[in-house]
Amino acid sequence: MVDYKDTLHLPSTDFAMRANLAQKEPAQLSVWRDKKLYEAINQANTQNPLFVLHDGPPYANGHLHHGHILNKILKDMVVKDRTMSGYRVPYVPGWDCHGLPIEVQVDKELGSKKGGMSKVELRQACRAYAERFVQIQREEFERLGVFGRWQEPYLTMSFAYEAATLRELARIVDQGLVYKGLRPVNWCSTHQTALAEAEIEYEDHKSPSVYVAFAIKGQLAKCDQAADLVIWTTTPWTLPANLAIAVHADYDYIAYPAKGRVRIVATDLLASFLAAVGEPEFAANKVIATYKGRELENIIYQHPLVERENRVLLGEHVTLETGTGLVHIAPGHGAEDFDLGRRYGLEILSPVDARGEFTEQCGIAELVHKNVFACNTLIAEKLASHGALLNSQGEQVSHRYAHCWRCHRPIITRATEQWWVAIDKPYANGPSLRERALASLKEVKWIPNWGEDRIRGMLATRPDWCLSRQRMWGVPIAVVYCEDCGEPVLDGERMRQVATYFEQEGADAWFLHSVEELMGPLQCTKCKGKRFRKEQDILDVWFDSGVSFAAVIEREGMGQQSGASVDLYLEGSDQHRGWFHSSLLCALATREQPPYKSVLTHGFVVDGNGKKISKSKGNFTDPFKAIARNGAEILRLWVAAEDYREDIRLSDEILTRLTDTYRKVRNTFRYLLGNLFDFDPNKDLLSADKLLEVDRYALGISFSAIERMRNGYERYEFHQVVHTLNELCIVDLSAFYLDILKDRLYASGKNSRERHSAQTVLYILARDLLRVAAPLLSFTCEEAWAQLPRLVGDADSVHLNKHPGVDEPKFMAMMRQQISAGQSKIDTKYNYARELRRQVNALLEDERKNKRLGSSIEARVCISGPLEMHQKLGSIDKLALADLFIVSEVEFTGESEQIKITIERARGTKCPRCWLYREDIGKDAAHPELCARCTDALVN
Repeated sequence: MVDYKDTLHLPSTDFAMRANLAQKEPAQLSVWRDKKLYEAINQANTQNPLFVLHDGPPYANGHLHHGHILNKILKDMVVKDRTMSGYRVPYVPGWDCHGLPIEVQVDKELGSKKGGMSKVELRQACRAYAERFVQIQREEFERLGVFGRWQEPYLTMSFAYEAATLRELARIVDQGLVYKGLRPVNWCSTHQTALAEAEIEYEDHKSPSVYVAFAIKGQLAKCDQAADLVIWTTTPWTLPANLAIAVHADYDYIAYPAKGRVRIVATDLLASFLAAVGEPEFAANKVIATYKGRELENIIYQHPLVERENRVLLGEHVTLETGTGLVHIAPGHGAEDFDLGRRYGLEILSPVDARGEFTEQCGIAELVHKNVFACNTLIAEKLASHGALLNSQGEQVSHRYAHCWRCHRPIITRATEQWWVAIDKPYANGPSLRERALASLKEVKWIPNWGEDRIRGMLATRPDWCLSRQRMWGVPIAVVYCEDCGEPVLDGERMRQVATYFEQEGADAWFLHSVEELMGPLQCTKCKGKRFRKEQDILDVWFDSGVSFAAVIEREGMGQQSGASVDLYLEGSDQHRGWFHSSLLCALATREQPPYKSVLTHGFVVDGNGKKISKSKGNFTDPFKAIARNGAEILRLWVAAEDYREDIRLSDEILTRLTDTYRKVRNTFRYLLGNLFDFDPNKDLLSADKLLEVDRYALGISFSAIERMRNGYERYEFHQVVHTLNELCIVDLSAFYLDILKDRLYASGKNSRERHSAQTVLYILARDLLRVAAPLLSFTCEEAWAQLPRLVGDADSVHLNKHPGVDEPKFMAMMRQQISAGQSKIDTKYNYARELRRQVNALLEDERKNKRLGSSIEARVCISGPLEMHQKLGSIDKLALADLFIVSEVEFTGESEQIKITIERARGTKCPRCWLYREDIGKDAAHPELCARCTDALVN
C-alpha cells in the first residue's frame, strides 16, 4: 500500500513546544536592546494622543523582591496595552535615592572609617551606594521584560532633581505654609531622627499596664474625703511628663470609697476597672458622689512622682473603650495631648533626648540618662512606693505597637523643634491644604474605589507635615539661622538661589559653599546680625518623591492639559499614606490641582497560606531563582492572573498551576502557527462571505473574546484578560474548533476553499491573539510573532503593532464588521450543535470504554429528534455535523419527540490517507484505495 503521509499538509513550525524560557528570554532582551525597541515604539507613536503612567520610585537599596516585581509588571502591562491601543506612552522609571536606609547601610560598610570622613565624603559614599543598587535593580527590572527609558531614568539624587526639590519647597514657603515649631513627632531612638507615618510599621509588642492614682489637692465638691483621679496607661515612661488629666465633658464619673480614700473613674468603666485591679464589685449603696465630666474641669491634683501640681482638662478624644475614662496628658509625647495642651496653654515638656534617654528635665534623678523603655519597671516601683500604683507591677498588655520600618524597634513620640507644613492654615485667599485635599479626591478616579475612603480618612486626621529629618543623606533644608539670636531666614527666593548651585553641583553644594556664596549678603530682620549658620536637617524623603510630578513630569513636558496632571499613578495600597498622599499635598500646595487623574492600588504579596512573605518567617524565596528555572514569563502570567485588588498569593503550587496554563496557551499558538506554514495572508486570505459557516462561527467567538480582553485592559482587570484568553484557547479553540479542523487542514486540497477558509481564521486568530496577549506574555508573543506570516505593513516586533481593531488594514476592518453583522444567527445554530456534540462525545466515550470502538472516526452517529431540532440546526447538514463530531458519518433517522442518539460502526472502508470510513473509495482508478475527497486533493 502506498504511504500517503507525505501528501498530507501536516503542521510545521519553528515555534517549539518546549518553551525553554529561561534560555530564550535573555537572548530576546538582547535583541530588543540592540534594536532599541522602546525608542522605536515611542518614535512610531509620536503623533498619537498622550497617556502617562508616572512611576513611583522604588528605593535604591537591595535586590528586588516579589512586591517590586508585582508592581513593575503591572505597570508594564498598562504601558504596553495603552501603547498598542493607539497612545504615546512614555515610561520613565525612577528611583528614590536619599534617606535613612541607605545611610544606615553605608555606615555599616564604612565601619570605623566613618569617623575620619567629612559630611560631603559620607554623602558621596551614600551616592555611590545608591548608584550601585540602581544599576542592580535596573538589570533585574529589565530581566522581567519591562519596557522603559532604562538608560535615562529619573533619580531623586540627580542634580536636576535635587534642584527641583528645593524649588518646590520654595514655592510652598511662598504660600506661607512652612514654619518651625515644637511638636510631637514619631521618633526612632536608634537612628535618632523623626519618622514619617509611612515609615512606621505596627508589630506585636508587650507593654506594662498600670493604673495610677493622682491625689486631688484640697476638697472635692460633694466629697469630704481625700480623693484620687485614676488613669490607665501602657506607657509609664511618659508619666514624668504628665501635665494634665483629661475627662470628657458629657461622661458620667463616679466617686467611690476604697482603702481609706475615694477614687474617681468613669461610671461605665467601673466594673472593668475593678476587675483589672483585682478588687470586688462595688456596692451601689456606697457611692460617694457622681459627676459630669465638666464638673471636674480645673480640679488641681498632685503629680505622684515629681513636685508638680496639674489640673483636669476637658478633652473630646477621651473614650469609654478601655481604661478609666480619665486620660493622662503629656503634651510632649502625643499629638492629641499636644493639641489639648496648646488649647489650654500648657508648656510642652519632653524630658527625653535623641537617644531615647531621660534628661534632667524629668525631675527624677534615678531616671536620668536611662532608656525610657528600660525605666518602665523603675517608674512602676516608684509609683508603688508612693501608694499610687493600683495594680500589680508585672501586668502587661499585648498589642500592636509602632516600630521603625528599618530597625524594627519600638519608637517613641517626642516633642522636638522641626520644620512643618501647615495643613489647616488657609492660603492663597482660599481654603487650607487639608480642605483642598479632601475636596480634590472626587476629581480622581480611585481603583478600586475604596482607595478614596482610605486616603480620605488619612487626610482628615493627619497632623501637620513634619518636613525635617535629623540625617545627612538627602536634600538639605536651605534655611540659615542668625548666630546672634537664632532667628531663621526662611525665604523662597533665597532657596531658589541655592537651587541654582544644586543644579550644577548637586545638594553637596550646601556643605561646600559659604552662606554668602549660596544666598548673598544677609542681615537678620530681628537683631540686625550678619553672621549665619546653616540648617543641618534634610528634607523628608517623602517630600523628595512627592514633588516628582514637577521634577519629572512637568520638567519633561509630559503633563496633560494644565499643570502636571498625569493619567495614572499605580502603587501598593500602603502608598495612600505614602507617595499618593505626599504627591497630592505637594501638588495642591503649589498647583492647586491633583497630580493624577486616576490612582490604582494593588495588594501585597503573601505566601500560599496568606501570610506575609519575609526571610525571618522562612517563607521567602529568591524570585530570580524562579526566573532562572522557569523564566520571567511565568511571573508575568502570575501577576496578570491574580486579582491585584486583594493580597496576591504566591507559592510553588501556584506557579506550577500557571506553568500548566502557560503550556496550554503556548500550544494553542503553536497549533495556529503550524498550520500556516504555507499560507500567504497577502493573497490567500478569504473574505467573510467566502468562509465556511463554522469558520465564521469560530471567528465570531474570537472577536467577542478579543473585545472582552480589551475591555479588561481598559478597566485594568488583567485577571479577566487572562481568564478570557485561557477560556478561548482551551475551551473554544483547543477543545472544539482546532480539534475539528485537523481533518480539513491536513487532508483537503492545498489550495481548496475548505483549507483556505480554515487557514484564514487561524491566521486572524494568531494575529489577534499574539497582539492582544503581548502586554501580558511579552516574550512568548514576540517569539511567536517572528514565526507568523505577516500582512504588508505589519511591523517586525509584535510590540510595534496595535491591538486588534486599532488602525487595522481596511480588509481586516471590513472582515470584523461583516462577521459581527450576521453573527447572532450563526451563534445560535452552532451553540446548539455544540450541545449535541457534548452528548455525542459522552456516548462515544462509553463505546471506547466498552471497547466497541477505538477512535471516534470508526463511528456512525444516528440522530432522531423533533422538528425543532432540525430548525435549530438550520443549514448545518449531516456532513458538517460529522466534522463537528469528528466521526465518519452522521445520519438523521427520522423524527421523535425527544432527541435520540445512537452510535454504530461506520459504513464503508477506511481511507488510508484521511483515515475516515467512506463508501466512495475506489471511484478513481488511479487511486483505487482513496476516497473521492483525497483523490481530488491529490489530483488538484
